[in-house]
Amino acid sequence: MNESSFEEMARLVKDLMGIDVDRPPRMREATRFVRGYSGPDRETGAVNTPIYQTATFAHPGYDQSTGFGYSRYGNPTRLELENTVALLEGGQKAWAFASGMAAISTTLKLFKPGDHVLVGDDLYGGTYRLMSSYYAPFGIEFEYVDATDLACVKRSLRPNTKALFIETPTNPMMKVADIAALSALIKEVHGLLIVDNTFLTPYFQKPFDFGADIVIHSGTKYLGGHNDIMSGFIVIKDRELVEPIFMLAMSEGGMLPPFDSWLTLRSIKTLGVRLDRQQESAFKIVDFLKAHDKIERVYYVGDPEHPDYGISRRQTTGSGAMVSFDIKRSDEVPSFLEHLELILFAESLGGVESLMTFPLMQTHGAIPPEIRERLGITDRLLRLSVGLEDADDLIEDLDRALG
Repeated sequence: MNESSFEEMARLVKDLMGIDVDRPPRMREATRFVRGYSGPDRETGAVNTPIYQTATFAHPGYDQSTGFGYSRYGNPTRLELENTVALLEGGQKAWAFASGMAAISTTLKLFKPGDHVLVGDDLYGGTYRLMSSYYAPFGIEFEYVDATDLACVKRSLRPNTKALFIETPTNPMMKVADIAALSALIKEVHGLLIVDNTFLTPYFQKPFDFGADIVIHSGTKYLGGHNDIMSGFIVIKDRELVEPIFMLAMSEGGMLPPFDSWLTLRSIKTLGVRLDRQQESAFKIVDFLKAHDKIERVYYVGDPEHPDYGISRRQTTGSGAMVSFDIKRSDEVPSFLEHLELILFAESLGGVESLMTFPLMQTHGAIPPEIRERLGITDRLLRLSVGLEDADDLIEDLDRALG
């Protein structure tokens, strides 16, 4: 295919990828998660989207296209997943990548040397490493700020500030940023608000409703939901970002394969019921941990004693199932982790199996020690992703391991 034909194909695929965010108009939220964007296959009646396990697509004739040419930049299975995620988030377009970090990396390529990007200081260590070690040397300046402190964010704005990147709730300290207030601030300098919505998903939080411009997901977590798929997503609110992100995604090719796309579509069908059950268990576990004499502090955004509880209630419909807590004595952490029997000591989160993570050594090792200490990521902090096991079994496991 010559260059002009390739560019024409790119335009055709790009045009197919914009969605009608009001479709289907009469479906309520829970139904949309189950039925997705298109519903049953229109040609065959297949209830589930077929797996188009192909690398390339035949053209009907000269200068004609079905809209698909090569799976790197357009595949029907992945497109259904992307349109479903965009629909659920209330965005105009989504792209599915091979990991959450691939999605973040593509987003960062929107910026150029000399650009200033504000970043919430409590965030996944891999995101910090990507920004500080790999993109900062190319001339993008990243400044880490407490995104829950609006005055601090306002003081940090510059004429060349192009974006504010936040997690909310944050990983692992469960801080909640005021999305609407931050949107208003970054718009003062015509910048983008980028929100990582991994912890709550569109089931509990829709950042676009509060002024976000880009939403990021590690789909490996709750969207995949079974600890068996790696994926990531970029979702955009406005169509002017379609072309630059499409060209980046198409050119680099770090896209989600068809089979993984199909698995993720399958998983999203049960996202609501999974999160409802996981949240129900999380509340019970939080009550247990707060009453235990070996636990110093519990961090959960659904706890009325959480300092950001009011903000969370205002911009979400749920609290999720991520719980962090401090054990009083750091010397008891190794024994606690070794004595867990049901809860698995592992990285990641959001799956049906409950996972316990030690952020200091696992997910946040790339964060500089002085930042970790200031945030509270110490040798006593643990992070629990509550799964679908019986809540009483999980509580008994925690109680037994605490001794």
